[in-house]
Amino acid sequence: MTNERETQLMSDQRPLILLTNDDGIESPGLWAAAEAFADLGDILVVAPRLQQSGMGRSLPVTSEGRIHEQTRTFAGTAHKVYAVDGTPAQAVQHGVLELSDRLPALVVAGINYGENTGNGVTISGTVGAALEAASLSIPAIAVSQQTQTDLHLSYSRDVDFGPAAYFARLFGLWMMNHDAPDDVDVLKIDVPLSATVDTPWRVTRLSRNRVYWPTRPERVALSDIGRLGYKLDTDPASAEPNSDVYTVLQDGIVSITPISLDMTSRTDMYRLAQLLKGEVRRVGVPGEGNGRTREKVKQIAKKRES
Repeated sequence: MTNERETQLMSDQRPLILLTNDDGIESPGLWAAAEAFADLGDILVVAPRLQQSGMGRSLPVTSEGRIHEQTRTFAGTAHKVYAVDGTPAQAVQHGVLELSDRLPALVVAGINYGENTGNGVTISGTVGAALEAASLSIPAIAVSQQTQTDLHLSYSRDVDFGPAAYFARLFGLWMMNHDAPDDVDVLKIDVPLSATVDTPWRVTRLSRNRVYWPTRPERVALSDIGRLGYKLDTDPASAEPNSDVYTVLQDGIVSITPISLDMTSRTDMYRLAQLLKGEVRRVGVPGEGNGRTREKVKQIAKKRES
């Protein structure tokens, strides 16, 4: 018995593939992805008009949602594409609700400047866009290319997106033609800096380690402009060996992380209920499991002089 997606793929001559990102419509990473998927279906590009990194899956009510139609040439053909005044997740919504003539067979978010690994992954607009697609029951991948930190918010032409585009196509095609296992809503693909198309890949878990740490604003008065920054500060060798952080940053291997929309903690629900009711007591000190993180935060958050 064929499922709904298989019926769609058979009934449409070419499946519809929606591409978006968080770096904005001018990003070379987006157009590398468009080139990679151009022969696999009808391509619909709907991306933020401006840089939207760090937006996660946010849907701010202040976004105006204006859509600017453009013409771009990729894979030797001119295409009508759309720049949205909004976040990556909102670009997905506009694409699905307003700009597509049928439900996309796949949403591709990326290719992002910089890897999206570890416990900061919910910050990523690339991952947020893919999660938004998944919430609409559309298969999705989020693709990120490790780069030097100073290139994250750039449109540098020095970044080679070829290997990332290869792996995006490989796993995007798989998502289009297969039913993902239960509880797999998105494939998060992170490609190391020195990767080639021959670099091995590994299925990984999301690391609990933080890779990019916030930096404290430098200002005299609290009323001054004080934008938070971030910096790379991690020891990938200390991450879980089967994690995305260890795989990409320590082993230099492509990481494929299955992500679920179900963010329920994987804990013993019965025992948690007992703890909450005071029927049993947990042995240990609250917060003992994240002591290193707490110390790191203390170092960053220096007390303001009175």
